[in-house]
Amino acid sequence: AGRQLYRIFYTMVSFGTLGAAGQAFWQSLAEQPAMSIMASTSNNIAFQWIATLAWAISIASLFNPSPLSLVPVYEAKTLQQGEGLTVATPLPVLERKDSRKLQAFGMTRITRHPLILPVAPWGWATALQLGGHPRDFFLFGGLALYAIAGCWAQDFRVIRQEGSVGTVFFSQEKDQTSPLSSISDNKSNSLQDFFDETSFIPFGAVLDGRQSLSSIVQEVPWWALAGGIGVGYKLQEFLVHWIQAQ
Repeated sequence: AGRQLYRIFYTMVSFGTLGAAGQAFWQSLAEQPAMSIMASTSNNIAFQWIATLAWAISIASLFNPSPLSLVPVYEAKTLQQGEGLTVATPLPVLERKDSRKLQAFGMTRITRHPLILPVAPWGWATALQLGGHPRDFFLFGGLALYAIAGCWAQDFRVIRQEGSVGTVFFSQEKDQTSPLSSISDNKSNSLQDFFDETSFIPFGAVLDGRQSLSSIVQEVPWWALAGGIGVGYKLQEFLVHWIQAQ
């Protein structure tokens, strides 16, 4: 119950502060329209692609989530007769298994925050793409700082062993009362193990030898990243044009 109350309170505070920042941004925009930056300028192209790649990484992370996020993980399973199946024909199903996120894999080998941390470069790139007005940094730069602070706060909760982060829980003893008790193989990690094997700063764990670049290349969902680039480019283009049209 305490965890749910925390989430409700956190959501209320987040929307309250974001709402106030958004209101101030739109009031300033009404007084002084956003600068029109030609798409052909080299600076704007750079900012557009930085923001696009940030979108792409966040989108791809939905298919390679961290245990520090609320994104669930499913794995394929074949139900046999007697396992909730009344017919003899095996039935393929998807089973939710968030415990799989505890093993560093693909994008989480790069950073333990692949979903939220890309908001930082996206925010600064968007602020500069809109013209670099103080209001742009106030809103989008603020979102960038908020993302970094949020990721750091999650790490801090892991360090303090507060009990739960994201969709998985700490397990002091892996018994039948623990949400991690379904992990049966000896290679399974705890959330603390995941934290120790990964890094906050992108590629930090690679540079200090905790992770390997070859594993990242093999495991990253490149198809999701490629699709995210296409979707992210269009989303960023639409956002900037829409704000400039106000």
